[in-house]
Amino acid sequence: MTQNASLAALLSPFESPKLQLKNRVLMAPMTRQFSPDGVPGQNVVDYYRRRAEGDVGLIITEGTTVNHKAASFDSKIPNFYAEEALEGWSKVVEAVHKAGGKIAPQLWHVGCARKPGTGPFPDYPSAMPSGLALPGKKVGEPLTTQEINDIVRAFGEAGGNAKKLGFDALEVHGAHGYLVDDFLWEGLNQREDKYGGSRARRSQFAVEIVQAIRSEVGEDFPIIFRFSQWKQQDYSARLATSPDELAEVLTPISEAGVDIFHCSTRRFWEPEFEGSELNLAGWTRKLLNKPTITVGSVSLNEEFITTFQGGQADAADINELLQRLAANEFDLVAVGRALIANPDWVKLVTSDHADQLKTYDRSILAELV
Repeated sequence: MTQNASLAALLSPFESPKLQLKNRVLMAPMTRQFSPDGVPGQNVVDYYRRRAEGDVGLIITEGTTVNHKAASFDSKIPNFYAEEALEGWSKVVEAVHKAGGKIAPQLWHVGCARKPGTGPFPDYPSAMPSGLALPGKKVGEPLTTQEINDIVRAFGEAGGNAKKLGFDALEVHGAHGYLVDDFLWEGLNQREDKYGGSRARRSQFAVEIVQAIRSEVGEDFPIIFRFSQWKQQDYSARLATSPDELAEVLTPISEAGVDIFHCSTRRFWEPEFEGSELNLAGWTRKLLNKPTITVGSVSLNEEFITTFQGGQADAADINELLQRLAANEFDLVAVGRALIANPDWVKLVTSDHADQLKTYDRSILAELV
């Protein structure tokens, strides 16, 4: 693997009013399921510490579930509300800070991705805006207004916990067909109240979550919002087919108090709309005038579905990434699978040792290393 473009953009500090980072590299959130009964242990502490020691600018943790009985589909996914779990996260924060890193929890509710009868509370019904698991496939009942209020409150409380534990920022998971995204996506949101209808109205649930978090953390704490066009239920799904439609979705969420948008794609180099080479992060930055994070197969030659199905991903050139970053198309770069295989990814790609990067394949997920 060769990098001819300047690495200066990747290594330059990120400076914003609420968040300062030593470089532009983030660890993308990736579900690992190594926290029995929702409690992160020493293995989780060491896992994140190693990435901080590898010079990652900001670690975004795996999804951590908020305090709602339908928020999780597996008891090994860490939560962000029980006392023992919060004690575990406190140790993670301490270790990352000691290693010179910064860290943000990703706050998560899995929504219709949870099959009934699974998770820590198997008898509790799954949470869905309209009772749909797929467009046109009704499997349950819509959330009531009171249930929505309870979930919004749970996100707010989780935000307060993040600040109390000493995290440097937090991220709301609003992507990939999980609950917040279920509300954004017309295919699953057929509500006729204030949470459904137009794109702006479908954003209302996300708006209230961001507002609830902001009221708990204050004005100076950074809030990141992750969103995607694609859904795990439908990889071709799109919230917006044009820049104007994307602005309709994101502007209310931005105005609610989001500082940075994490724009999830499967391949960062793909243009988002016809007539422009800008990717999703590039368009979001242009429309909202706020910092954005790009993500999607960074430094790998295969996207994640291929590797999930058993294929492998080898190291790939990052020249195009560096050029786009230097051109200010986006502000930050989230690295996912390559950081699972290589905790020292930053050091390797910014030295003469990029040829030592390890191949990623699904077998690596069997351990937390």
